[in-house]
Amino acid sequence: MSNSQSPRSRGSGLFGGGGSRNAIGRPVEKAKDFKGTLRKLPRYLKPHRFSFAAAIVISLFSTLFSIAGPKILGLATTELARGVMAEVDPSVAAGQPFDVEYFGVILLTVVGLYLLMYICNISVSIIMTYVSQRAVMQMRADIKLKLDKLPISYFDAVQHGDLMSRMTNDIDNVATTLQHNLTQIMTSVVTVVGVLVIMLTISPVLSLISIATLPLSALITWAIARISQKQYKLQQNAMGEISGHVEEMLSGHTVVRLFGMENASTEKFEKLNRELYKAGWKAQFMSGILYPALNLLSNIGYVLVCVFGGIFVAQRLMTVGDVQAFIMYTRHFTHPILQVANIANVIQSAIASAERIFEVLEAPEEVETGGSDTVDPDAARGDVELSHVRFRYDHKRPLLENVSLEVKAGQTVAIVGATGAGKTTLVSLLMRFYDITSGKVTIDGHNIADMTRDDTRALFGMVLQDAWLHSGTVRENIAFGREGAADEEIERAARSARADEFIRKLPEGYETRLNEEASNISQGQKQLLTIARALLSDPAILILDEATSNVDTRTELLLQEAMRELMRGRTCFVIAHRLSTIQNADIILVMRDGAIVEKGTFWELLQTDGYFKELYYSQFSAS
Repeated sequence: MSNSQSPRSRGSGLFGGGGSRNAIGRPVEKAKDFKGTLRKLPRYLKPHRFSFAAAIVISLFSTLFSIAGPKILGLATTELARGVMAEVDPSVAAGQPFDVEYFGVILLTVVGLYLLMYICNISVSIIMTYVSQRAVMQMRADIKLKLDKLPISYFDAVQHGDLMSRMTNDIDNVATTLQHNLTQIMTSVVTVVGVLVIMLTISPVLSLISIATLPLSALITWAIARISQKQYKLQQNAMGEISGHVEEMLSGHTVVRLFGMENASTEKFEKLNRELYKAGWKAQFMSGILYPALNLLSNIGYVLVCVFGGIFVAQRLMTVGDVQAFIMYTRHFTHPILQVANIANVIQSAIASAERIFEVLEAPEEVETGGSDTVDPDAARGDVELSHVRFRYDHKRPLLENVSLEVKAGQTVAIVGATGAGKTTLVSLLMRFYDITSGKVTIDGHNIADMTRDDTRALFGMVLQDAWLHSGTVRENIAFGREGAADEEIERAARSARADEFIRKLPEGYETRLNEEASNISQGQKQLLTIARALLSDPAILILDEATSNVDTRTELLLQEAMRELMRGRTCFVIAHRLSTIQNADIILVMRDGAIVEKGTFWELLQTDGYFKELYYSQFSAS
């Protein structure tokens, strides 16, 4: 499994953004394997290779039209100048009057070229938008499919925020680069080469004058980029600190006010704000002077071209139209060079984003080892047996050692122990979220190692302490996990879970939409919906994680009534935090350091001077 990377600071967030018009000098996250990642990207463009090739060809034609325009327009300027001179001095025209028809044809040709260039640009934009969006749509689909195949251990090791950043920010970064920058590089290179060739054909001397400013432009760009990049890094660091401080103060504003720390918080904010201002001002200033400096050099070259071009015209070495065309080409020549320098930074960032995406796509998947056996969920009894089970995440750190247990169908097993004792690990092994290192786990006599993970998990239902509901209607949330459930079945499950009464009081009843965090209903109501969901799935074996611990006493009584309905006739594993709630459990497993150290009923364990009695009275004393 690849190591996770920390989410990158993108200059957004609370105080995000700001920046100069260009990306030169900005800090860019560089790919660790630029060439390797670059070789992987084309597989997403391959299905659209003909469209992509068409976009490149069309963009090349657009560039050629753009290059040809000034040269042809120069012919019109020459003809116009000749006509004016003929009016002043008829001998100049050598008996040939101003050719209006020729002048009109040239103008129409130029208009036609620019119109074709516009059509080509629109076509390229449409094609590349299609190609890039289709490519990243497939990339998103691949990541979602990959996430469904990754083992639970991957999500334990990688920050969820980092995964979200890869699926959103990084994919958007790649999409923007594919859509706007790939063809720009091609057209920029063609433009520079084409313009240089035409400039040399018009006047090698003027070409040398124009090119003479390029080394100085490159030197200025490099010098300013070095300075501004340092300042941008300081700005990003300061932005991260101030965003983190404000987030902390907002999330804990009640505690801040309780202890009267508003002034201290404000002073720290002002200090961070001043640091951000200083770094931001320097970064923006250094980056902001780049284009004026380059424009100054460009204008110096422009003036020199005009001066020498005027001299050449006076000496009859060049026509006025050629000088005008050359002046236009000098503008065409410098702009693509700056554009390529800018795009190079953007592409570096996009490849880094692509590398982060491929790290997810290439992570080791959960290996499916079973499949030769199965248990029908509708006929399952719920007998569970663990025989000499051992489990460890790595060879150096054992978590469960030699755990054996036999549970009959319909029995309730409570699992207790201190934090880190192995309670959650034990039930995770039952559902094959992890595979055991050695030993055997059977359900109704069938070894779960011989069953697929999906077949194993189809036998289980879960109600957790932190109720999880998705954005959607109440009906959709209850039906989650049982596709095609009828409305009557959903409502029957809700009535059994004691949830029907509050659901019907909601604004739209079962069709009421829950928001993203289901904050438009109470915690107790959330739990009732998760119990209804578990009832509807009708599992043979139930996992409960102290689902009543986060609610008030009155709601807890309602939940306990719903839980008794849910547990009736099912094998239940209850992860217990409050020991007073498991008095009626058939078996209590007391875990310590990954081993079952005691086993028995509530009263049997309480009558012995063991670890359970110590836990119980320490909890009783604390309460």
